[in-house]
Amino acid sequence: QVQLVESGGGLVQTGGSLRLSCAASGRTVSSSVMGWFRQAPGKEREFVACISWSTYYADSVKGRFTISRDNVKNTVYLQMNSLIPEDTAVYYCAARRGATQLTSTPARYDYWGQGTQVTVSS
Repeated sequence: QVQLVESGGGLVQTGGSLRLSCAASGRTVSSSVMGWFRQAPGKEREFVACISWSTYYADSVKGRFTISRDNVKNTVYLQMNSLIPEDTAVYYCAARRGATQLTSTPARYDYWGQGTQVTVSS
């Protein structure tokens, strides 16, 4: 059983920073493609970033967000800087099973966390 638990969300002003964490159990983050997605009210879930042996970012967050992982803690992070109101969403952590190829397609991820709310005020 794979469990992903996100934390670190909250309310921040425009220009502020937050760091999200995704603690994994039942599977090591070092052997999985790990991704971050987000979903705003009334919108579809969208890709933010993913990591395997390299990283891949959505254009909307490139240069502002950084995905990383700590193999010892079995945790993936999303450092979010220069936040803007358009970043407001529920952020989800996801993991692929048995694959190493980076992908931005939600349907290719097998495990999901419960999400953590990020709200950026103007």
